[in-house]
Amino acid sequence: MTQHTVLLYSDDPEVRDRMRLAIGSRPAADLSVKFVDASTYAEVVGLVDDTDVDLLVLDGEATPGGGLGIARQLKDEITNPPPVVLAIARAADRWLASYARVEGTIMYPLDPVTTGKTVSDLLRSLPVQG
Repeated sequence: MTQHTVLLYSDDPEVRDRMRLAIGSRPAADLSVKFVDASTYAEVVGLVDDTDVDLLVLDGEATPGGGLGIARQLKDEITNPPPVVLAIARAADRWLASYARVEGTIMYPLDPVTTGKTVSDLLRSLPVQG
């Protein structure tokens, strides 16, 4: 079984808890995840710089720094950034997620089946570390 590190970002700890519950520690039979939490943009950047983060799950509704802006900035500034899943409240925001170059979107309220599948698919697509 492969273990991955998933960064959860939201200014709201309850949203991070809902993300964690929707993903679960075993989003698929062949995958396990450990979570790191960030509540500010600075924490996201620090964890991406200092931790081996495999995937980011960002709250598109967070304030003052929304996940959309954070995703776009990371994609612009980091060589080979980890893939990003953006949690959005409106299906119409998918075009904004595309603009920010995120690899996946999930909709509020978070559905554990869809969320787990989105996360698992992205984690499986990562290059094998050897």
